[in-house]
Amino acid sequence: MTGNALDRLRKICLALPEAAEGTSVHHPSFKVRSKTFVMFADGNGRPAAWIKSTIETQTELLAEADRFFKPPYLGPKGWVGVYLDHSPDWTEIAELVNDGWRLAAPKKLLR
Repeated sequence: MTGNALDRLRKICLALPEAAEGTSVHHPSFKVRSKTFVMFADGNGRPAAWIKSTIETQTELLAEADRFFKPPYLGPKGWVGVYLDHSPDWTEIAELVNDGWRLAAPKKLLR
């Protein structure tokens, strides 16, 4: 399951302009230029994406605790974690990834 989830997440992330894959703390991560907008983690036995977000969006999504969580370290900055192991909504995840990319991308790239 972890491989499938990462493959799908990778496809979504790398479809965005100037997105590149790297690693951060030994986990796959996706950046636009030098700014990370998504990290993949499976440290607690559940594959998950940590996605750059706003505090407002994070607060809204955390109401669904079975699907979303506040990731350690980045959670206080508005990042949101989404579990990828139980029939995730890939359309919604793609929207969140796109929003995260827009938050990380330089303004010139958004034009």
